[in-house]
Amino acid sequence: MQLGTRWTAGEQPPAAVPQELHAQLAAVERDLPPGSPAPRWTLTWLEGRPVAELDTGVIVTIDRSGAVVVRHDDEDEFA
Repeated sequence: MQLGTRWTAGEQPPAAVPQELHAQLAAVERDLPPGSPAPRWTLTWLEGRPVAELDTGVIVTIDRSGAVVVRHDDEDEFA
């Protein structure tokens, strides 16, 4: 695993975040409850693929086929 970076939801993602994830990150952020404190994203790299995890447990990543995938940290990614 390669460590990445952190940023607050609603801010422009750092340059290290692949452009392919930006639209889905924004879609996740649109679903956050209004008026609540903004959670933070953490970007890491696993097996060469980006993994962006929101403090709420939402994970946005790119799978082996190159598709952007959104899941929650309590979901089995191999189901």
